[in-house]
Amino acid sequence: MASETTADAIVPAARDGRGIWGFTRPQLVALLVLAAMLVAGPYFLYPVFLMKLLCFALFACAFNLLIGYVGLLSFGHAAYFGMGGYIAGHVAKVWGFTPEVAVLAGAVVAGLQGWVFGWIAIRRAGIYFAMITLALAQMIYFFCVQAPFTGGEDGIQAIPRGSFLGSMGLSSDWSMYWFVAGIFMIGFLLIHRIIHSPYGQVLKAIRENEPRAISLGYRTEDYKLVAFILSATLAGVAGGTKALVFGIATLTDVHWAMSGEVVLMTLVGGLGTVFGPVVGAAVIVTMQNYLAEMGAWVTVIQGGIFVACVLAFRRGIVGEIANLLRVRL
Repeated sequence: MASETTADAIVPAARDGRGIWGFTRPQLVALLVLAAMLVAGPYFLYPVFLMKLLCFALFACAFNLLIGYVGLLSFGHAAYFGMGGYIAGHVAKVWGFTPEVAVLAGAVVAGLQGWVFGWIAIRRAGIYFAMITLALAQMIYFFCVQAPFTGGEDGIQAIPRGSFLGSMGLSSDWSMYWFVAGIFMIGFLLIHRIIHSPYGQVLKAIRENEPRAISLGYRTEDYKLVAFILSATLAGVAGGTKALVFGIATLTDVHWAMSGEVVLMTLVGGLGTVFGPVVGAAVIVTMQNYLAEMGAWVTVIQGGIFVACVLAFRRGIVGEIANLLRVRL
């Protein structure tokens, strides 16, 4: 860790011989495979299923930015995901704005939440940080139960998809799919850029040895707060996009169980890897979709997978593959 926690190494580490757009060769291959799957996906799979997968993949990537690269375990990310959906739904349905404006509004509100909640939570660490984020998220849940604009237990229904930039209608699943895929790729590439920037290298240094980073003159609380805000904002983007896809925003998305799901997705895919959260989201969403007829047994199976990953595959799917190939993914 000495190479990442010295003043001379933190910045150059962001330029460690990377190829195009900061991707290593294995990462670039993985990115091309991901792009090919996004293009070919709707020809082989149900577009709505793929859109749900992409929304949760972006949500998991946003969560991984905080836990995987800063080392902060949040149990309250459902607050930003769900509030992003409520705000986007309200802006699109009641105010009549276009979908990109609705998603942006959800992201802004989620980011403001992240600013306030992060300012409160980052003053603590470990289990205390996790419990504070959970408590704050539960406050948002009960707020959504009572707030008039959320519709209470009925939620916001019949949210219109609208037209992208006021010209391209998104009523069909195909056109909506390309809108969602575009948002996912922008969010994914943004997260990659953050991780491999000098700022991202400082985050890794804080994760590995915060006292050392402080001794080098870095104001670690400021770095962590910015990371918290970015993670919350991107989670809001994912939640707002999901609300437009399904035309509904409900209490399910702000419930604490949703925070647990995104933790599971990230751990299964690979904590602290770029592509891990995407793979983890694909595994969990696919299980929920194709094993739905098994009812409550889906949760039992997910629990078994979680236990297996913790005990035998602690790096997650992508982490284990990267370790075997001796590459960084």
